[in-house]
Amino acid sequence: MAGSLLSRYLDPETLSRVADRTIEPRGMVLGNLAGAHKSPLSGFAVEFANHREYVIGDDPRHIDWRLYYKRDRYFIKQYEMETNFVAHLVLDISASMRYGEGRRQKLAYAAELATTLGYSIVKQNDKVSLATFDDRVRGSIPAGNSMSQIIKMARHFDECDAVEKTDMPGCLSELNGRFARREIVMIFSDFLTDIEALEPVLQRMRYNHHEVVLFHVMHHDELTFDFSGMVKFKGVEVADEYLTQTEDVRREYLAALRQYQTQFEEMCLRNRIERVPLDTSESAAETLISYLNRRSLIKSIR
Repeated sequence: MAGSLLSRYLDPETLSRVADRTIEPRGMVLGNLAGAHKSPLSGFAVEFANHREYVIGDDPRHIDWRLYYKRDRYFIKQYEMETNFVAHLVLDISASMRYGEGRRQKLAYAAELATTLGYSIVKQNDKVSLATFDDRVRGSIPAGNSMSQIIKMARHFDECDAVEKTDMPGCLSELNGRFARREIVMIFSDFLTDIEALEPVLQRMRYNHHEVVLFHVMHHDELTFDFSGMVKFKGVEVADEYLTQTEDVRREYLAALRQYQTQFEEMCLRNRIERVPLDTSESAAETLISYLNRRSLIKSIR
């Protein structure tokens, strides 16, 4: 049962290709397990960080005697501890995410990416949590680092019903209050929302030193408006219908899309947020591999 469930969201070929890749946080993290990532806390283990002056009560074993002979004062060696990180996967399950068919549906595509990322994170012994939302937070799975976590995620995705409107700023604000500090927040959505209302919420996440990654999931139809003739468009989050000759509105639609994408990208740049544009017509496996390669490259450069 668990195997057939996971097969809907995990592709064996994709897993084999990401098996040797690790996901590293781009800043220092906080955690409660010994792991492989830098912590902002100082300890007496792993890798030298700096010195501080000795005070009564410090363990004399950590005195830097070479520095003492040079400066005739006692200094303590401090080290950076290593720890695990927590990645919060947040998935928009509002009605607009059900556009598309099969694995090219925005919700199915986002769920596959989230599950695969979750699998990779757990495999490297880090923690992952899941939250879903539309007009309110619909479900959440607390952070964990066992493979049963991935089964819970897949089961939750299988039960999602994308029928409601979205209140992204309100839901993300609520979730931000549940997160600790210095974690990774990965949000999967089409981001069809008011960018100006969303920005203060994302700024609060950044204020809490979270690394924020926005996986911007769009269907190919939305990106190209590749329709012809007379078409009736039906709202998925509103009851409106719009019958139009597509050639009459294509130019205006694409211009509005470019304006929206520019506004979105500028907001991300202002707040040092990573935006990952996704087209559901492209292979989820190739998309994920490309993202992890870019992430690894940026990490190595830094």
